[in-house]
Amino acid sequence: MSRTRIATIWLGGCSGCHMSLLDLDEWLIELAAQADLVYSPIADVKQFPSHVDVTLIEGAIANNEHLELAHIARRNSKIIVSFGDCAVSGNVTALRNPLGSPEQLLQQVYIEHGDPGGTIPHEPGIVPVLLDKVMPVHQVIPVDYYLSGCPPSAPRIRALLEALLAGRKPEVDIRFG
Repeated sequence: MSRTRIATIWLGGCSGCHMSLLDLDEWLIELAAQADLVYSPIADVKQFPSHVDVTLIEGAIANNEHLELAHIARRNSKIIVSFGDCAVSGNVTALRNPLGSPEQLLQQVYIEHGDPGGTIPHEPGIVPVLLDKVMPVHQVIPVDYYLSGCPPSAPRIRALLEALLAGRKPEVDIRFG
């Protein structure tokens, strides 16, 4: 029997969900005995792999790099979990939506409230292209499970992972905050 392959992704958010994942403390050792972490911001892996069993996606989709990574993850993952309120609803990351176009926001940040003689970074690879609107993950790709919370607690993350590792449907309820 092959080991479960788990990935985690950090998009537009604060990394609080990943901090909650690390709060699993000693249970992480048990998890490592059952599964391989094949992609994560806490691991040094550059390309999203194929044949992933479970991918937890933290954060909302705010730029073109997030959009591309979400599609790659969906193509290569059996199960996608929206991991935390930003992924589930857009939450804090989506607060930029009513503030105007990305171009207006960059103008305000880099020129009006930054260096008046400055410029907006535009070289490829410096600042990813912002999308017109920040979106929760399910507006871009199909999501299998939603684990809300800002961040979700370690016991809720553990319950979700234990169910998935056992081949059961996790009992997740939507709670915000």
